Amino acid sequence: MRFTHPRRVLVVALAGATVAVGLAGCSSGGPAPVSITLYNGQHPQTTTALVQAFEKSTGIVVNVRSDDEDVLANQVVQEGARSPADVIYTENSPALEYLQEHHLLAPVDRATLAAVPARYDSPRGDWVGVTARVSVLIYNTDLLKADQLPTSVMQLADPRWRGKLALAAGETDFQPIITSIIRARGHAAALAWLQAVKANAGSHVYPDNETITAMVNKGQAAIGIINHYYWYRERYDVGAAHMHSKIAFFAPRDPGYVLDVSGAAVLASSHHRAAAERFVAFLVSHQGQQIIAHSQSWEYPLGSGVSAPTGLPPFAGLRPAPLSVADLGDGSTAIALLQKVQLL
Repeated sequence: MRFTHPRRVLVVALAGATVAVGLAGCSSGGPAPVSITLYNGQHPQTTTALVQAFEKSTGIVVNVRSDDEDVLANQVVQEGARSPADVIYTENSPALEYLQEHHLLAPVDRATLAAVPARYDSPRGDWVGVTARVSVLIYNTDLLKADQLPTSVMQLADPRWRGKLALAAGETDFQPIITSIIRARGHAAALAWLQAVKANAGSHVYPDNETITAMVNKGQAAIGIINHYYWYRERYDVGAAHMHSKIAFFAPRDPGYVLDVSGAAVLASSHHRAAAERFVAFLVSHQGQQIIAHSQSWEYPLGSGVSAPTGLPPFAGLRPAPLSVADLGDGSTAIALLQKVQLL
């Protein structure tokens, strides 16, 4: 994920709102409200409504600092025990696995973990899965027909896609696909694939999935790889009448068909552990998951038995590659390959 200026406005507005709440509490003569700091690598569309509802329900103020999840994870590592963060909320599991490997996360309460199927949580119990997204193809319907689409991510290396393919190689969403290809086809095949798709993308290497979605919808590129929810958000933002693109799934269990888990964790260094644990528990509670399901998030809720938003393919019908969050790891192998082909 890459934050754009409109998102920064949302984050600033939210931070201002939490400061206002804090000042109101002080001016009333009562005790200052408990506050926690959230390092937010998720989209503000997902986070803003959750934070507002949690503050209203608990009186705990949440100070939000938003950036790309890899930036925030590296910041936590650099800060160590001095980190001001109490909670980190990421878009993908590798950032959380990276922090877990550095022993910077506190164990999640068992009741919180129990709200989500265990396969979507940290195998060690140090973070909890909150939502899921799946990688898909986006294609321009004026340039391509459905029967012309590749059925495997590996086919995007074919020269027929030269000048037509859009990539956001710097996106943390892209790394799990590379990890999946490595596990399915081997390191050498993944490297060759990356070199080929880089050549096919040419000038269509974009900074983020939002740009891929917009450029394919406008016909500047014919096809790209994104997580599904970017297309739904584009349709919500511009209106169905202005959509010139669709999304399509790869063949079942294809290495390009990856289920990504967004999750949250309490920092081991948190000085407000109880409040931080309440926030993480709220994310996977029935109320929190319902907020996600009825927002413009377009993600799949993972906790408390809440159903997917209307209009999404049923979660039970997805057929992604057989990868666990442990298989996706911390993303370091994928990053090394991206650096080798100079896509990072």
